[in-house]
Amino acid sequence: QVHLEQSGGGLVQAGDSLRLSCAASGRTVSSYAMAWFRQAPGKEREFVAGIIGSRDRTNYRDSVKDRFTISRDYAKNTIYLQMNSLKPEDTAVYYCALSGYSGAYVPTSSGSYNYWGQGTQVTVSS
Repeated sequence: QVHLEQSGGGLVQAGDSLRLSCAASGRTVSSYAMAWFRQAPGKEREFVAGIIGSRDRTNYRDSVKDRFTISRDYAKNTIYLQMNSLKPEDTAVYYCALSGYSGAYVPTSSGSYNYWGQGTQVTVSS
């Protein structure tokens, strides 16, 4: 059975940095698409960043480009989300997700992902 265990998150001030981790067990993530989504109160879950393929192709939502970096450690079966220059609007519960898809592009729809982490709160104060 696949399990995604998240760690990281917390309360920081605007401009600070955080790193989220997501360790997969029960399945080798290999080149399958993995992603981070987030959901703020009263809003829909949205795609933040994703990674796919043996060459680790990445994709980001526009509002986090140049601030967030997604990466993957195959040896640890883990993905990371390095978040720099955090803004209050980044406040949300962040979820990691694993897809069974290993094509050329990162899926950005939550429906494309089969497994989800437990979620972790990120709060950025102004």
